[in-house]
Amino acid sequence: MTVQTDVRSATRTSDGTLVSARARIKAMTITCSASAGSVVLKDGGSGGTTKIEINTPALAEIFNVAIPAEGVLFETDVYVDVTNVSSITVFYG
Repeated sequence: MTVQTDVRSATRTSDGTLVSARARIKAMTITCSASAGSVVLKDGGSGGTTKIEINTPALAEIFNVAIPAEGVLFETDVYVDVTNVSSITVFYG
């Protein structure tokens, strides 16, 4: 039987560390701007390994990203690089 962990959230409006420890990303909410952009999540800081990359539309809207199965594991930390994105909230455990 699998052990369930508490789900937490973290939000950023600019580039930087979202979670400063090992984490498994399970979902995201992204608030886009009116210009096309992107969200890049890296493991190991700004120069780390890209684990998730999402291109965002040129629409000022909010959309949710569900990550299947157990999510994506970040061994070191979760660093986000955003372009033309107002904010990102990740849900992790």
